[in-house]
Amino acid sequence: MTNIKIHPDSPTIRLGVSACLLGEKVRFDANHKLDTYIRDTLGQYFEFVPVCPEVAIGLGVPRPTIRLAGDPAQPRVVGVLDPSLDVTERMEQYGRRMAQELPPLAGYLLKSKSPSCGMERVKVYQDKGVSKLGRGLYARELMAGRPLMPVEEEGRLGDPVLRENFIERVFCYHRWQQMEAQGITPARLVEFHSRHKLVLMSHGAEYYRVLGRLVADAGSPPINALAQQYIHGFMTALAHPATRKRHTNVLQHLMGYLKKQLDGADKAELLEIIEAYRQGEGPLIVPITLLNHHFRRHPDDYVAQQVYLAPHPRELMLRNHI
Repeated sequence: MTNIKIHPDSPTIRLGVSACLLGEKVRFDANHKLDTYIRDTLGQYFEFVPVCPEVAIGLGVPRPTIRLAGDPAQPRVVGVLDPSLDVTERMEQYGRRMAQELPPLAGYLLKSKSPSCGMERVKVYQDKGVSKLGRGLYARELMAGRPLMPVEEEGRLGDPVLRENFIERVFCYHRWQQMEAQGITPARLVEFHSRHKLVLMSHGAEYYRVLGRLVADAGSPPINALAQQYIHGFMTALAHPATRKRHTNVLQHLMGYLKKQLDGADKAELLEIIEAYRQGEGPLIVPITLLNHHFRRHPDDYVAQQVYLAPHPRELMLRNHI
């Protein structure tokens, strides 16, 4: 496991990860699929919990290659050279067991295209050709057992929008887990919702309004049932990537808290920077940095509690590319 530097918002943030992505030689050919971004960059902020389902169910290293075959909705995991090698039930049972036995995880990074770990678009071999509608059986059972947990594949992390979305969800989900560990109360639920107002707005103002109506009932229904309804809606909202238009709305909303503090020149500069971002002429980090500068000079208690202005470590440079 790797644990170099942890975000100050939390003590330990754990990510499950396909072991081969960390350089462990657990592939069928006794090799690995090291992803240096995961190991060297994300490894500075997260503690990894590596898993290799094939090794765990006893296939060994090296081992015969396996693939998905049959109905894409319910494929079987069989040997490529020897179809009589069928590990479907073992893989499904292991996935279900790990969904129960793994420690609390804020997210999971899976190996793409794998018949065990592929999150989507995995090849399923059929008599009449190949479908790409499959999902690895371990991944399927894990995701079914932990439906709230953010999950992503290593290949998709190369997309700046998907990378930002995954990391944002991880930190948000971890903050929720911290609140659960403390004990959910109506006051804590209201505070969580308030802190994440602008985050939700960047994914869609409708999500904030819908979840706000739930929070307004805090104290009426049993809090644990209401909290579960809330976090399902919250994580569903965040799974829809934020857009430049919605970020622009949030930036303009934040600027409203500075309307009495900024002089004409500062307002004009900030408006120009926000408009340049809206037009696609620069990354989100530029207006965010300028807003943070102004709020350091003119603090606002409400804005200070908002997660949006610092949702994850600055050093990850996620907002430098969107």
